[in-house]
Amino acid sequence: MTTSRSTPPRGGTAGAARGRSAAREPRPAYQCDACGHQPPKWVGRCPECGEWGAVVESTVTGPTVSGRVVSSRMPSEPARPIATISAAPARARPTGVSELDRVLGGGLVPGAVVLLAGEPGVGKSTLLLDVAQQWAVNAGSPSLVVSGEESVSQVRLRAERMGTLHERLYLAAESDLASVLGHLDAVKPGLLVLDSVQTISTTGTEGVPGGVTQVRAVTAALVSVAKERGIATVLVGHVTKDGQVAGPRVLEHLVDVVLHFEGDKHSSLRLVRGVKNRFGAADEVGCFEMHEGGISSLADPSGLFLTRYAEPVPGTCVTVAMEGRRALVTEVQALIGATVAGSPRRTVSGLDSARLAMVLAVLQRRTERLTLHDREVFAATVGGIRVVEPAADLAVALAVASGGLNLAIAPHLVAIGEVGLTGEVRRVGAVPRRLAEAARLGFKVALVPPGCGPASTGAGPEQMRVTEVTDVRSALHHAARASAE
Repeated sequence: MTTSRSTPPRGGTAGAARGRSAAREPRPAYQCDACGHQPPKWVGRCPECGEWGAVVESTVTGPTVSGRVVSSRMPSEPARPIATISAAPARARPTGVSELDRVLGGGLVPGAVVLLAGEPGVGKSTLLLDVAQQWAVNAGSPSLVVSGEESVSQVRLRAERMGTLHERLYLAAESDLASVLGHLDAVKPGLLVLDSVQTISTTGTEGVPGGVTQVRAVTAALVSVAKERGIATVLVGHVTKDGQVAGPRVLEHLVDVVLHFEGDKHSSLRLVRGVKNRFGAADEVGCFEMHEGGISSLADPSGLFLTRYAEPVPGTCVTVAMEGRRALVTEVQALIGATVAGSPRRTVSGLDSARLAMVLAVLQRRTERLTLHDREVFAATVGGIRVVEPAADLAVALAVASGGLNLAIAPHLVAIGEVGLTGEVRRVGAVPRRLAEAARLGFKVALVPPGCGPASTGAGPEQMRVTEVTDVRSALHHAARASAE
């Protein structure tokens, strides 16, 4: 009996080998250089973020998971009881800029990486140049500023205008990561300022400078070096049109602190707002003032948001806004125009237009003497501050009513509270802190929501008369009585 043995078809083994080698060969792929999205084919516009021309071809290899079991090894440093670990290396060191130290939680921690993001021209480079100067003067270690957007001569001119020419303040203009690391080896600074992280690239990573891949690789390398050498590092970041930090979201997870630098170019006020902070509170706000000589801290900025009048003027009311944990006394102004046919204008500056429209509807419905549906209304804040929290609703309502009725509100009165659609005044947070700030600046009368007065909370400024108001109508009555006194 003859047994037949099946033979593989010609070229079967070679074909299988070619198939396996082809599976391991690099295959073309496409990736958006702005957001990291990987479309299946090349497109002119990224379907994820909408950027034009951001999709580039990249080469990726096939899966590398081999299924091997990872074996254990001896760690470089054994675990220790938490009580035996010293917290001294994580203590913050003051930068010399008081408002920035306030946001950071006391100063910069050696080895910490801070990401400062803001719009172009808002003053990021000016602020950090002052920080580098103060560090060189007070910390006893050099500070290094690496600029990837300006030449050393341009930065030198700004430093000369600001008076930041300390001998331990070093300056370099680089756009290559290897060169930046070489400067760290040579200078051995205690503080590194990199302006900006989107301009630095490394040759070992694909992508253009500022792209997702490059920014991620550069930031990861700088974070590793900062932790290893104990260098406090500040990275300047760009922002998108929506005001978010440009680059991948993982960038904010890699760093220890994320700060947003905000401000209107037409105003001297600048705000540094904490978004993430591993060493302190993440809701602090620092106030600065830009001037010809540079930038300076504002320990008491409330005076910027008030107007001093010789006599009371209709259409104004004062409220207390919260910026992080800081209470800022702010003036709200309203101007009621003439009657117009059609749709009247509703113009705001520094306020929420949607909340203004709601307050106008409440005043129109819940009061008898005000007619606003056919009149133009203009509302604004003073000093360039933006107030969008609901706690300013009552002050906006009183300012509009004051302007519409031509009745001046007492200059020593503040109004705090959210206004509902039925005209009721609702509770808001941090009322004791708001009242304490208003009393410190000399205000004598305060209108607050029910349950927020001294009789309800058990605390309040002794030199201030605090009145609880239940609705807009009673608030107008008490404001008129305070003005007549």
